[in-house]
Amino acid sequence: MSRPAIAPLAFLTPGNFADDDPYGGLEDTLRLFAHGERLGFDGAWIRQRHLEHGVGSAAVFLAAASQRTERIELGTAVIPIGYENPFRLAEDLSLADVLSRGRLQVGLSTGMPHADLLGGLVHDGDWRSLDLSYGRIDRVVGHLRGAFLGGPDTVIHSPGNVQRPRLQPYAAGLVDRVWYGGGSLRSARWAGERGLNLLTGNIVTGEGTDDFATAQLALLDAYRSALPTGRPEPRVALGRVIVPWDSADTATRTRYRAYAESRHARTLAPQGPRRTLFAPDLVGGAEQILEALAADPVVASVRELRLELPYEFHREDYEQILHDVRNLIAPELGAGPRDAVSGAGAGASIRPRTRESAG
Repeated sequence: MSRPAIAPLAFLTPGNFADDDPYGGLEDTLRLFAHGERLGFDGAWIRQRHLEHGVGSAAVFLAAASQRTERIELGTAVIPIGYENPFRLAEDLSLADVLSRGRLQVGLSTGMPHADLLGGLVHDGDWRSLDLSYGRIDRVVGHLRGAFLGGPDTVIHSPGNVQRPRLQPYAAGLVDRVWYGGGSLRSARWAGERGLNLLTGNIVTGEGTDDFATAQLALLDAYRSALPTGRPEPRVALGRVIVPWDSADTATRTRYRAYAESRHARTLAPQGPRRTLFAPDLVGGAEQILEALAADPVVASVRELRLELPYEFHREDYEQILHDVRNLIAPELGAGPRDAVSGAGAGASIRPRTRESAG
């Protein structure tokens, strides 16, 4: 069985921290971004989460990450648009992109989780009549285009300057690096119609099928069929939970195996009224994971892979996983070394682990 060809290769991390030590967890995540760059990953992505032990403002975190890294793409997957004022979000993203020297990748989604708790606080009053869906994303994208505000003669005066008003700082090219996190046929078509890049991960809606791969392939087909004609195809990135254990010790392998087993039941049938389908986690040795990727028809239909790191793990686990993926899995997928990848330099920051049989 031939193996898929993947490039670029990125990872997505949850940015966890302890309730009594948020700095420690956030610092670990910043170090992980820098570690991923040293290993040669093409992209490092952060989740945005509210009311949880995670990053509540991806723009702020990625601005910090831009000062710890030099080359790697910096992404967020995804910003729920219901929490955001479109113009203010565009300002924050533009500033972070300028600080990163044009490396930002902006993932967006519709809705507002925890709306009953936060809707009135975020929007300072009645929020139920507001558009918290596609129209709000359209407005963010429109602001990122950098059109001037007002008429052709409208200017603003600031100390030492008279200028036409528009989003500042204006980050040229950022609008082309907007992604939509799609899990349904409707959302995939909408993203395709607007020519946005597409993120699709290990969760989709089962529409007319109970099979995850069939549903995700239909989503990709809906997206590509909706793309405007005559324009270059945007980027499509596929997310999978991949946890190799080749350089992990026996206790860590046991923990990884228990993690996968605890989540396996949800992959057997659609879950909930929305018929949510989950892809199986790929946990095991590198050869076993490569065989699973080669057998996945969705992987064969994309070029970009995003390694989704589990929520429950620690920085040492993440570093070991990234090391094994970059050195044992990525080269077999055609994602060759960038910068220093193999040898002692690549694993220098990983705590030594005994390579033992998994049993």
